[in-house]
Amino acid sequence: MKDAAAKTIYLKDYAPTPYLIETTELSFDLYEEHADVYSVLRFVVNPAAAPSDRIELHGQDLTLCKLEIGETGALRLVPEDQYTVDGESLVLHSLSALLGEATQAFELRCHTRIEPQNNTALEGLYKSKKMFCTQCEAEGFRRITYYYDRPDVMSSFTTRIAANKARYPVLLSNGNNIAEGEVEGSNGERHWVQWEDPFKKPSYLFALVAGDLSSIDDSFVTASGRDVALRIFVENKDLDKCDHAMDSLKRSMRWDEEVYGREYDLDIFMIVAVDDFNMGAMENKGLNIFNTSCVLANPKTTTDAAFQRVEAVVAHEYFHNWSGNRVTCRDWFQLSLKEGFTVYRDAEFSADMGSRTVKRVEDAAFLQTVQFAEDAGPMAHSIRPESFMEISNFYTVTIYEKGAEVVRMINLLLGDDKFRAGSDLYFERHDGQAVTTEDFVKAMEDASGVDLTQFRRWYSQAGTPRLSVAGDYDASAKTYTLTVKQSCPATPGQPDKQPFHLPFSLGLLADDGSEFELTLAGEGEGESSEVGATSRTLSVTSAEQRFVFEGICEAPTPSLLRGFSAPVRLEFAYTPAQLQTLAVHDSDGFNRWNAAQQLAIGVIDAGLAARAAGAEVQLPGLLRDAFAGVLAIVKQDPTFDKAMAAHMLVLPTTAFLIERAETADVEGIHAVREALADQLALALELQFAAIYAANATQADAEFSANADAMARRAIANLALSYLVRTGKPEWLAACTAQFEDASNMTDQAAALRCLVNSTTAAGRDACETALASFHSQWQHEALVVDQWFAIQATSTATGALARVEALMQHADFDIKNPNKVRSLIGAFCGQNHVGFHAADGSGYRFLADRVLELDKLNPQIASRLLTPLTRFGKFAPEKRAMMQAELARLKAAEGLSRDVFEVVEKSTA
Repeated sequence: MKDAAAKTIYLKDYAPTPYLIETTELSFDLYEEHADVYSVLRFVVNPAAAPSDRIELHGQDLTLCKLEIGETGALRLVPEDQYTVDGESLVLHSLSALLGEATQAFELRCHTRIEPQNNTALEGLYKSKKMFCTQCEAEGFRRITYYYDRPDVMSSFTTRIAANKARYPVLLSNGNNIAEGEVEGSNGERHWVQWEDPFKKPSYLFALVAGDLSSIDDSFVTASGRDVALRIFVENKDLDKCDHAMDSLKRSMRWDEEVYGREYDLDIFMIVAVDDFNMGAMENKGLNIFNTSCVLANPKTTTDAAFQRVEAVVAHEYFHNWSGNRVTCRDWFQLSLKEGFTVYRDAEFSADMGSRTVKRVEDAAFLQTVQFAEDAGPMAHSIRPESFMEISNFYTVTIYEKGAEVVRMINLLLGDDKFRAGSDLYFERHDGQAVTTEDFVKAMEDASGVDLTQFRRWYSQAGTPRLSVAGDYDASAKTYTLTVKQSCPATPGQPDKQPFHLPFSLGLLADDGSEFELTLAGEGEGESSEVGATSRTLSVTSAEQRFVFEGICEAPTPSLLRGFSAPVRLEFAYTPAQLQTLAVHDSDGFNRWNAAQQLAIGVIDAGLAARAAGAEVQLPGLLRDAFAGVLAIVKQDPTFDKAMAAHMLVLPTTAFLIERAETADVEGIHAVREALADQLALALELQFAAIYAANATQADAEFSANADAMARRAIANLALSYLVRTGKPEWLAACTAQFEDASNMTDQAAALRCLVNSTTAAGRDACETALASFHSQWQHEALVVDQWFAIQATSTATGALARVEALMQHADFDIKNPNKVRSLIGAFCGQNHVGFHAADGSGYRFLADRVLELDKLNPQIASRLLTPLTRFGKFAPEKRAMMQAELARLKAAEGLSRDVFEVVEKSTA
């Protein structure tokens, strides 16, 4: 297996297939012990490819029962000596020997047998509980039948599904239902449905579902007046959890019409919720298949964060109908073409539905914590990689989130109107095609007239650029000069980097918080619409650039990288006073939050130094007053964004502090952060109490999932978390009361998390009681049990690993279910930094053992779970050596999947 796994695929070797598949006819006979798949593929010569007398089709874990070839209506068996089958492919050696002169167009009929019930990889056709379903992206279709399983081969699909009528009354596939009936000779026990998709698609967008499902139904009238049927299929017990997803779908459809001019094209749009799913959701044409965690939402069982995730994922998958389906990617190296663009679109949708500033803060914080870490590790890659062993390993935050940032930067550089013109041209020019990132950028250039030649480096260069900025004020000339230097560290295979073209948004603040009008030296009126504005976006294109602003009457405080205008690390020597100015006065919400974070980071760094010197960690008045100021604004100004305030009142996360450190002292970071949080709680107890009293959910309050209601719950639960830290009995009692009386899962889960992380004896007793009560109340709700696992897995209390190992033996834990794996094993290894990085290396051994166990069942999940071990470069030599030893142990294991082998190979290189 490892010899096969070592094969690397390169972008430079791309070549089109010698044949195209004009039509695909599929017929599925589904049984409990197997499924028979019959395919009829109509091949035609590809005029864009070099001629070939040979065809190689992808196939994996298939039993070939019959193979025929010929012209329509005149098929004959393919002799066994004319083809070979191995674990990866079916090869027809000589088409001319089989077809004579008729090699320009022909049919291949294939009968394969598969075992969906034994498919624990959850790729291709598999069973989730009692339901048949598919996941074909990226290369799952090859587990169904032999095919050109690649995105540049687009075909018209017709699909017939036959199954037991009582067990599988609902039979779904892509497109429109064109016929149905009972299977002849089955005495009414079996039925069939035939679906036809009028739009050509690659195999990765194929979908099939068969199960005993119920649905909520609605409709949507498009801008042109067409009526589209909307259906969400779930198990009958989950019908009360679909309304939010349906509302989100309709809002997404309207938003895409209004913002991008994109109208839905089929007569029906369907969503199916599946318990066992490797990803969040899948945009299969007309039949989206969703992880239950991304579609089911009910106030009693779903947190506000999960409500927001459902809205975002529903939007993301719907937006793929154009940015991914109607225009798809030529090859998997272009994955960010569809994913980066669509993540950007769903982020803008979410910003329009809620708080734009809060959404930007959350996205930037995730990027700085997770994606920057990926850029700094052994798996670093550009958003258009040059090579891979296993494409599943490149469904990453770099491809998705950094890819979205690249699209965002194009929008910033072009402006909204020209960006919209570029997207219109892209869709018009490439509708029905499989294209590249170059095609996307070229459409933006052609529509706007903006030269993006240097900007293209974002697609090919890996790593996180660094911007080192210095400011100099000349009082006599009333000028302020910013000197900007950019660099980018080496990444695997890319030792040297060329300067990027990046948008640099900024403003300049006076001491009173007012903002200067910005005019660059040499600029005249009318030269740019931005001349004289108080916020401007400049183009940084050189290794070093100087920007001189005129008419600045006092030394300003620069507000740099407003809105996180580029995914870079920013270095500027701010004074605490300047950070306070920005935190209080900056008109840019992101930089207000960022200034507060930088203030806290300075205090944490001082605390780490004190701890290293054997001194106690002290809360300085500067940080206490900053927090007190935010609390005062929340109390006094009812219009202030409470969700934003909740973000400003959270100390930088342990994950972020680890990522920014040269060598991370995990225990020290955790200890200092906890000490400061405890002292803030005691110093500001009265203020937090007032905020909690004013915003806590009232017993008779009707639940709402709107932004304002979520913001109130966020600030109330944040205040409660600080109050419980005081250790005072009255706040433990208040927390217990909220847990017991909560009318929604947001408040109940927040209270449970507070109890689980309480450090007092009374708190620990209350914790055990609450955990037992919570499980008893929600044991029949799988997604709530996932929360129960995750809350315990992320507890920083002593003995976390032992608790996780015990929970793996719990009746509700199933290592074959990705959601359970992520909520327990993934949460511990990825989020419980103190537990995972235990001094004895037990966390590292635990993760390596679980990866080996999972690799035999589900290589995709095993590979993704491995990420924390690849971050060894951030830690001191002792920890680094133990992490590398576990990677070496994995590499030495026999029979590793390609997925896991690629990660350990690159991590140990």
